[in-house]
Amino acid sequence: MNVLALVGWSGSGKTTLLTALLACLRARGLTISTIKHAHHGFDLDRPGKDSFRHRAAGAQEVLVVSGERWALLHELRGPAPNLAGLLARMAPADLVLVEGFRNDTCAKLEVHRPALGKPPLWPGRPDVLAVAGDAALPGCDRPALPLGEPALIVAWMLDALESGVLVQPEA
Repeated sequence: MNVLALVGWSGSGKTTLLTALLACLRARGLTISTIKHAHHGFDLDRPGKDSFRHRAAGAQEVLVVSGERWALLHELRGPAPNLAGLLARMAPADLVLVEGFRNDTCAKLEVHRPALGKPPLWPGRPDVLAVAGDAALPGCDRPALPLGEPALIVAWMLDALESGVLVQPEA
């Protein structure tokens, strides 16, 4: 599976960039899936709904289906799965864009805004293949891409896809 994680500090623009890239890649006919790491708990259903009641009663998995979509809710009763474990559950796609998972093994594009005052992640990280920024990135020793130009970032991504560097390593 081809995987590229967008990593960076909170507020750097990862979600904004991911959605812009997704639109550009879909316009080129690619199938794209996404994985979003949430640092805090989240819920897809609401108290009082049947699916919520199923989970509250102890169901390990609840599959909710409608005419438009389906969602599988899986209650964790142990450690959270790593990125490779999650990818194994997904249907094939041309590319999976991941938001977060900075410590998992996969190719990464760092989103870096120097104005946030946070240090860059790329130093000492060979898995960060390029950096998208909104200002000069002094000392950056890998491709520096303009954050505000998703089409240029997509061109870099397509080159990376073609060269095979976005293939997820075996777990």
